[in-house]
Amino acid sequence: MLCSTASSASIALVGGVRGSAWEGQRARVSRNGRVRLGSGVVRVDAATRDLASTSTVPPLVRSGEGDESLQSRFERMIRKAQDEICAGIEAADGGAVFREESWTREDGGGGVSRVLQDGAVFEKAGVNVSVVYGSMSREAVAAATGSEPNQTAPSKKGGGEDEPKVPFFAAGISSVMHPKNPHAPTMHFNYRYFETSDPTGQVAGHWFGGGQDLSPAYLYEEDVKHFHGSLKQVCDRHDREFYPRFKAWADEYFYIAHREETRGVGGIFFDNLNDRDPDALFAFCEDLASTVCDAYVPLVEKRKDQAFTEEEQEWQRLRRGRYVEFNLVYDRGTTFGLKTGGRVESILMSMPLHTRWEYCQEPAPDSPEADLLDACRSPRTWC
Repeated sequence: MLCSTASSASIALVGGVRGSAWEGQRARVSRNGRVRLGSGVVRVDAATRDLASTSTVPPLVRSGEGDESLQSRFERMIRKAQDEICAGIEAADGGAVFREESWTREDGGGGVSRVLQDGAVFEKAGVNVSVVYGSMSREAVAAATGSEPNQTAPSKKGGGEDEPKVPFFAAGISSVMHPKNPHAPTMHFNYRYFETSDPTGQVAGHWFGGGQDLSPAYLYEEDVKHFHGSLKQVCDRHDREFYPRFKAWADEYFYIAHREETRGVGGIFFDNLNDRDPDALFAFCEDLASTVCDAYVPLVEKRKDQAFTEEEQEWQRLRRGRYVEFNLVYDRGTTFGLKTGGRVESILMSMPLHTRWEYCQEPAPDSPEADLLDACRSPRTWC
């Protein structure tokens, strides 16, 4: 994996937080010696920071140390991936660091949101992990599984007060990268595990989901082939049928029906996956998460210093508008988060800083912009 090791550590909190709700917990320590607790920041000295040797944050799963349940293993995997990917993106940006906030969900669980904004290379980048559990409405379960069309989110907790609730557990990592340069592509990924229980606490159903896709403003075939090829290599290690199946699924899922085009050049997507041993599917998700930087960072490194015009940046912002349209109208994760009372700032973290809409805009024939639009209207085979 090309990502460097995470540039943070953890310490047992003492001193100024003794006697508070944070006493005895562990927190992330960044390069500048700050311990982040939710939205608060506590300074620690260099000597204390040097003694810290691991990167961790308080566990959210209701389990003991060393628990090897699928819930705990998935949480550890996504936390490790968050550390590694954030470190790789910070290195690519060359100076900016992620702002970190921990949040809790009233009905159970919480998450850690990390956002880098206005960096040298990235306009906005975010990597979030969440582990939530409790009970949800059947409407929310349907939104999570895609068994019913998306609907406008109801009240914060979803559904009526008398509606039967379904015990659930959901853990996931979700990320989006929006570079400043119009020639460097936007990238999104998420990997998640979802579980429901019966009234006795036994697992009633479970599935894995996720995907990774590329949304460039300008089409460079070698870049797209590298991205798709990286995903295909991972898929082939687990099942040679995965890539063609999940590539077609991505072209179908990341489709903006009211525009009759995809939001980008695809990648892979899968959902409700439970057709084989859960350990095998966990290993597949873990392998994909560990390849994020390999698939994406070289493309940013190649394009981040490329010259661009104001007109090219305007086109980039038009394509970012398509990204916003998809996320707010069709994205299943957005719908699920809003229906289950998730943290709105984390759910909408994927939104770019700058977008643009023009009335009846259509690129000139045979232009680079028209080439990208053609690839979005007629998905291509990349590898």
